[in-house]
Amino acid sequence: MEFFDCVWVICSLLVCFIFVSGCVPSKEGYVVFEKDSGKIQKVNKYEGEKIFFINSYHEGYGWSDGIERGIHSVLNNTGVELRIFRMDSVRNTDEGFIKQKAEEAKLIIKDFRPDVVITSDDAAFKYVIMPFFRDSALPVVFCGINWDASIYGAPYNNTAGMVEVALISKIVETTQQYSKGNRWGFLTGDVLSEHRNAQNWEGELKGGFAEVGYVKTFDEWKLKYAELQDKVDNLFIGSSAGITGWDGMEAEKFVLENTKIPSGTELEIMMPFSLVGLVKVAEEQGEWSAQTALEILDGKKPSDIPLVKNKKGNLIINFRIAEKLGIIFSPTIIKNAKIIIGRDE
Repeated sequence: MEFFDCVWVICSLLVCFIFVSGCVPSKEGYVVFEKDSGKIQKVNKYEGEKIFFINSYHEGYGWSDGIERGIHSVLNNTGVELRIFRMDSVRNTDEGFIKQKAEEAKLIIKDFRPDVVITSDDAAFKYVIMPFFRDSALPVVFCGINWDASIYGAPYNNTAGMVEVALISKIVETTQQYSKGNRWGFLTGDVLSEHRNAQNWEGELKGGFAEVGYVKTFDEWKLKYAELQDKVDNLFIGSSAGITGWDGMEAEKFVLENTKIPSGTELEIMMPFSLVGLVKVAEEQGEWSAQTALEILDGKKPSDIPLVKNKKGNLIINFRIAEKLGIIFSPTIIKNAKIIIGRDE
């Protein structure tokens, strides 16, 4: 058979394949031509693949909700079957409860047989991955582990991850423009991740924290907040996670009545109670985790993916608290602020 005859035969077969099967290759998978409707439908590349997301917290908790949004934004319309399990370790800090939830997650993994597991924050990794799936054949992508994953012996042969760090130096720089001194206090819920934050943040501060308050109840939080106003010059506001009886509206009112010193936070949900914040973007961690999971489904080994740290942050300023303190923000800060609370009120 002559060369051109061979080419003609191959092209004819390809055309037949397209019109008979109704499919042509595409970057995302295959394109299907629906004869009756005339519509073009993409057959998703990851159809049949399964991802299991273990959220350390609960639905309605702002931080982990943002991570979930990031995951959905990447996985939607990919064909991946996503299942979510929430450990609720913020509202239930008892270790026995958390271990029971970890056992539940392990059984779901055994039954669901996911191709990749994603975890967010410390509890999911510490109580599920570390004891049950360390160096196993199951690929794991983690995010939200604060500061240093090596405390859990990570990374493992089967893990890739984004370590969560606070953009604390900018908070210090901004807050101290309006402060009378450099004594720092820290007020937060009495949970594992906040203890770790305190330890790591002290390395960013000259002299560390002068006062640290770990509280379990909302009444304790109010008492400690008022006490710290006279003991330090600046105050970090940590998470309300694990604080029983927490009432955001009451807390905001209490702060406006009792604040005397500049305050800062890394959490957007705590900005109603803080003067300034450079807040992490939860969606960044969810998006990275989901994209990395897809890379693993494409054949990349988790051990070949280097650890990364979150980089995105939004500057937020609270005019209500600034007015109470008699603070006038510089034009530069106002210009760079992503969100302004109370400016028009």
